[in-house]
Amino acid sequence: MLDREQLHGNGYALLRQAIAPALLDDLRAAFDANVLPSDQWPVPRGMDWRHAQLDRESSVQAVCRLPSLLAVAAELIGERFFLSQAEGREPLPGGGHQQLHRDLSARRPGDIVNALAFLDDFAPDNGATRLVPGSHRCAPGEPPFDFNDESRSEQLSGSAGDILVFDVDLVHAGSLNISGARRRSILISYRSEHLYAAHLETTHLRNIRMETSDRFDPSDFRLGA
Repeated sequence: MLDREQLHGNGYALLRQAIAPALLDDLRAAFDANVLPSDQWPVPRGMDWRHAQLDRESSVQAVCRLPSLLAVAAELIGERFFLSQAEGREPLPGGGHQQLHRDLSARRPGDIVNALAFLDDFAPDNGATRLVPGSHRCAPGEPPFDFNDESRSEQLSGSAGDILVFDVDLVHAGSLNISGARRRSILISYRSEHLYAAHLETTHLRNIRMETSDRFDPSDFRLGA
């Protein structure tokens, strides 16, 4: 069972084998069938990444609604929220490196949570995510985070079916895909209900086609259940 204090202290959780193995083949097939070149997105995407338009795929929607995933999102957001985005991303061989960064909350700390559902095994050689535990909240008087300083960063490793869930203010980054091995993932985003109007204003820029009117209430979930 996940520890609530540890989750809030670290700013993330790695849910091991959250996706049933039987679903992974469907997810991989959906990813490969829906790859969309960078110049076909409303806002061009990074050229060293492969992007897939997945938000209407039933298998992807099933992952986005996994109780274990929603429970962590509910705990981090702490109020009613909605599913705002689901798209496929994969670093190309020799690509995928990012500088450490924050995705940034919108109105208050903790109002947006992201998740990466991994469809392939991930490790340092194929560009696994780096993150800095506890970097989502600054202590009083603490200097701004130096995004060029990698001394506190940790690089994840895991298996297909794992899901990383994190507060968007957590410092993190993708890494260089040295080996060229596939590392497909689904980027999923949940937002506080109060951000819905702003979400609707930018759906066309993010190529979001799915219905986003469903609401999730933290009282419906129990962490670690």
